[in-house]
Amino acid sequence: MDLNTIWFLLFFVLIGGYGVLDGFDLGVGVLHLFTRDRNERLMNIRAIGPVWDGNEVWLLTGGGALFAAFPVVYATVFSSFYLAFMLLLLALIFRAAALEFGGKVESPAWQRLWDWIFGVASLVPSLLYGVAVGNILRGLPLDDKHIFTGSFLGLLNPYALLIGLLSLSLFILQGAAWLRLKTEGPQNRRLQSWVTGAWCAVIILYFAATLATIFSAAYLFDGLMQSPLFWTTLILLLISLIYIPLTNQQNKPGRLFLFSSLLILCLVALTGLSLYPMMVPAQSVPTNSLDIYNSSSTAKTLKVMLIIALIGMPIVIGYTVFVYRVFKGKVTPGESGY
Repeated sequence: MDLNTIWFLLFFVLIGGYGVLDGFDLGVGVLHLFTRDRNERLMNIRAIGPVWDGNEVWLLTGGGALFAAFPVVYATVFSSFYLAFMLLLLALIFRAAALEFGGKVESPAWQRLWDWIFGVASLVPSLLYGVAVGNILRGLPLDDKHIFTGSFLGLLNPYALLIGLLSLSLFILQGAAWLRLKTEGPQNRRLQSWVTGAWCAVIILYFAATLATIFSAAYLFDGLMQSPLFWTTLILLLISLIYIPLTNQQNKPGRLFLFSSLLILCLVALTGLSLYPMMVPAQSVPTNSLDIYNSSSTAKTLKVMLIIALIGMPIVIGYTVFVYRVFKGKVTPGESGY
């Protein structure tokens, strides 16, 4: 395994970690739009309050890894999705503002406004992340200098929107699983239905996306069936899909969240396996594609950055584990609830 492959793997590990952790933050935000009771909305906020900002570190780390290891991919992707990323950034800013300022004024109108902003600002990233992945899988219109030649509206194609709906459903499932782990009472029982609904949506959209991929990006299956990692990941994905409804009905929220997280990790892994060694496929001219070799930094840079990553990653993981241990347990509606 060379340095380029190691960095490809590390990048997808970071994206997988972000999908699991900030995935439930975003999912809780989307569910917030459909929560009418003020106390239950407060419980939603408290369930993610101590951890949401730390979870976003995984996204920043993933972006940093992409910039350091594959700068050409970083430049191409960020310039291609410029308007989409500006919209994403705006949503994340308003989402953070809603979490910080929503409870600062004892006014129902003020709180309803920020509750609505929090929900919409969570829904937009949940959809846009999938749209971005869908466009990468489908391939971008790149010229021989790896410059994006398409348009913003072209990114909103049916295939990308289908993947966007899949990512939205995944995050809703993850958010509902997290809230089942953190809440009790009537709210927890209602969340059982949300888990079931989101699970059904994920299954339908996953098989629809797989079928659409055969027609829109058939090259992703080239050599994939011969990979033992593919079959292992697919088996784990099927196991997670089977056990999510079982653990939901058995009221085992810890295992439910575990299998929901495994589902996200498997889908991220399948995305990486289908792309490897490509990073950004070119839509019309395959030779214009960016892979882990023609888009990477120098070998020395990759080596130095790997050393830094091996030092920094345990710190990030240790911090994450520490925070979750400190704030483990159920959230409560009282003044002492966090």
